[in-house]
Amino acid sequence: MATHKSAEKRIRQNEKRRMRNVSIKTHIKTRVKAVLKAVDNKNMEEAKSTLVSAVPAIDKAAAKGIFHKKTASRKISRLTRKVNSLQTSES
Repeated sequence: MATHKSAEKRIRQNEKRRMRNVSIKTHIKTRVKAVLKAVDNKNMEEAKSTLVSAVPAIDKAAAKGIFHKKTASRKISRLTRKVNSLQTSES
């Protein structure tokens, strides 16, 4: 266990950040699942609306350092591709 005052503070800070990161990641996973569920149900309107809410959440997490910016970009790209593939299959 830490004995220095600064090390004890660092432990408290790390725990706060960890809890915040877990919360944000869970929130993003929920939004991504909503997009994927809409794509599976072939519901184009719902897929687009959930994608519109998921993309900024992923971008915001990348800006805060929860995800690497390329990881966020990859996630957004894959989600967008799935929604767009639904659009082309309806045509």
